[in-house]
Amino acid sequence: MTQYDGDRLASWLDGLGLADQLAEAGLPTFTRDADGHAVWSEPDRLEELDTLLHSVGDDPEHAVPVGLVVLARQARLRTELQASPWHTYETLAEVRGASTEATRFAVHKAASEHRLLVVPLEERSIVPAFQLGADGELRPELAPVLAPLLAGRMDPWRAWVWLTQPAALTLGQAPEQLATTDPELVRIAAERLAERF
Repeated sequence: MTQYDGDRLASWLDGLGLADQLAEAGLPTFTRDADGHAVWSEPDRLEELDTLLHSVGDDPEHAVPVGLVVLARQARLRTELQASPWHTYETLAEVRGASTEATRFAVHKAASEHRLLVVPLEERSIVPAFQLGADGELRPELAPVLAPLLAGRMDPWRAWVWLTQPAALTLGQAPEQLATTDPELVRIAAERLAERF
């Protein structure tokens, strides 16, 4: 594959906003040199990469690499979720008016009983705030929703996304919001979703 083709492939991926997802997908990556040309990590795999990325869809010339699109969406949603309110053991202890040790114990106990969503973030665990009331305790209407998702071993990030984003199973509303007015519908939706795992 020529330098032109490598540049074309890199520009196509940049235009789709997918260049940052290549490494996570285990595919060759690229940087740009001083002249703006793509410098690929594995130039001998470019033809294979081009074929792979254009193999999805009815028109291979204009196909979109669905796997990379999914990875890009997941990365965007993770960034959005990290920007939303969440607690560490220390900040939750403050809200609850308890010690950090007591809060850590309570969080681990509730998580092990599938009553609290705890999400790994780098080297720590965080507690998304959407599931808590002003007192730092679990919103009661979410207990029957969290139980099937967590018991079904749904990935915590995926559970956080599903609970806080508009979902088809909950009539286009975020499940955590709809749970305040129609907890039964959200519970059933969570059970159906958990069956897929």
